[in-house]
Amino acid sequence: MAVGLTVATGDTLVRMRLAALRHSLRDQNKVSWIASGAFVGLVLAGGTVWLAVRGDHDVVAVAIAVWMLGWVVGPLFAGGGDETLKPEYFTMLPLPPRALSGGLLAAAMAGVAPVVSLLALLSLAVVGAQLSVVAVLVSVPALLLQLLCFVLASRLAVAIYGVLLQIRSGAVLAALVNAFILAFTAQGWALIAAYITTDVQGAMAQAARIAPSGWGLVAVEAAGRGDWLRVLLALAGLLLLAAVMFVAWSALLVRRTTATRSGVQPRRPLTASDARGAAAGKELRSWTRDLLYGHRAVFAIAYGVFFCLMPIAVGWKGMLPWAGAASVVMAGAMFANLYGADGTAYWSTLMVPGSSRFDIRARQRAFLLVFGPPALLITVLFTWWSGTDTWPVVLSVVPALLGGAAGLVVLASVYAAVPTTDAHKRSGNPLNSGENEGEAMGLVYVMLVLISLTAVPALVVALPAGWWGVPVGLATGVLAWWGFGRLAVARLDARGPELLTLLRHGRTTGDQASVTSLSAKMQLLPKWQRHLAGACLGFGAIPLFPQAVVPAVFKLNDNPAKVWFLALYAPGPWQWPIIVAMACLGLGMYGYGASVYYRASKLKLPAVDSPDADPPGEGAMQPAS
Repeated sequence: MAVGLTVATGDTLVRMRLAALRHSLRDQNKVSWIASGAFVGLVLAGGTVWLAVRGDHDVVAVAIAVWMLGWVVGPLFAGGGDETLKPEYFTMLPLPPRALSGGLLAAAMAGVAPVVSLLALLSLAVVGAQLSVVAVLVSVPALLLQLLCFVLASRLAVAIYGVLLQIRSGAVLAALVNAFILAFTAQGWALIAAYITTDVQGAMAQAARIAPSGWGLVAVEAAGRGDWLRVLLALAGLLLLAAVMFVAWSALLVRRTTATRSGVQPRRPLTASDARGAAAGKELRSWTRDLLYGHRAVFAIAYGVFFCLMPIAVGWKGMLPWAGAASVVMAGAMFANLYGADGTAYWSTLMVPGSSRFDIRARQRAFLLVFGPPALLITVLFTWWSGTDTWPVVLSVVPALLGGAAGLVVLASVYAAVPTTDAHKRSGNPLNSGENEGEAMGLVYVMLVLISLTAVPALVVALPAGWWGVPVGLATGVLAWWGFGRLAVARLDARGPELLTLLRHGRTTGDQASVTSLSAKMQLLPKWQRHLAGACLGFGAIPLFPQAVVPAVFKLNDNPAKVWFLALYAPGPWQWPIIVAMACLGLGMYGYGASVYYRASKLKLPAVDSPDADPPGEGAMQPAS
């Protein structure tokens, strides 16, 4: 009976999941994201199979471990993963926890990511084909069980992460783990280079086989040797691991859908005597009591530290002085949607006449108070540790970035607010903040670039003139803090009710039309132009920043490190021409992508007759008789 109910539930939820996927394909933005992710996944899956074809089983073990790691940590950076079917939707149905968990697991298997991972796991079948026919037969249950463990590990990780974010120490721990993983995606080349140039490859391969991600490969290799005891142990281990993770996930789903939130007694009432003090007290309480605020703050600071620490693995300390600056840039990007995070709580501010200026300035002061001291302390300590003579440059850049971030954060929050789930309506998965995750991530990427640009004046002066860049950086930071804040106040005074409507109801039909009209106009252009423009905007930063700006800074500071910068490996006379060429290439890519979108915006959409339109000559309303 229980098995039949689980199968029926799974069938229904799978059909619901596939129907939701079909409907999502009507959104061109989602189609682009899905297509891009599928393409990258297929390339990586093909690379994994190619490693198996080469017969390098040690590298295959490490590659499969990386796949499982991606399943565990990927959803933590993608809004809690795909939760089209949230467990909260089914709380009123008389379903046992195991039946609901089994149905949700079956629905999770119906997607693009599991199919791509299954293709990557075909590398086990390739390894088996190189050993024996029996090994090929063993590879079939091995890769299916491995895929099941991938999906269950992903779901369990998200569930555990949601529990951690409900306690302060757990939120800090999760932030540190996420920061390290994201920094590894950007600076992992240093650790990989250290791995390749040392004798730890064998140890890594052995560790990958011992980990659950390697048990399928162990079973296939053991079948090729005729070691049936190890085959049974490996397959039984995968099956037992899947069962344990399923039971644990089911228990956490029960906790998520049945836990009650008890009221919290205020520890200390607000005792401000004026509007400025009240706004400051309210904002500081948001930073100290909202665990998502604390999580993101720790993440931003830890990311800057990890990002600049990893190159030490290859003996390069040149990134250490920039840890504080990297933390500030990431912090500004993470908090670029303050009013969107507030949601309908903004109503209490809007109803107080003249409160916009106090609220904006309070948010700016809180941002500087939270990130200013850590950024300056990290900058001083790491610059001293690096032993480089970069004091004028970093002490010029950090104040400019702090002021620029404090100004741009509030400006973006009022001009480009993204509606998210209200704090009191958050589900058991705090990572999932609504249906606008893609728009929120786009805002983060834009802010990374804009905040970095605020340091350009200080950098231009500090590189040739040394300490003269410090007053320029201070002036730039103060002007950005004051000017952008003033613009945000004016916008909030003029469009406060519209902002509240957006946060409460989401985008109206007119807003959605303005957002999607550009996408519709882009469809009028040839497909190759659309794809080329997207590629240029997505990858233009690679030649511009790491291959032009950074090596130029190295050249001006006589830094002998070459690392992975192409220009620094060329003969001396050719280094500056290559740097200039890379800068022109990056700017050209951005320029071409922007020009394509600009030309598309000037196009006119063809008129479409609505089937619901009134017949010619007839009004929408007829006079009453």
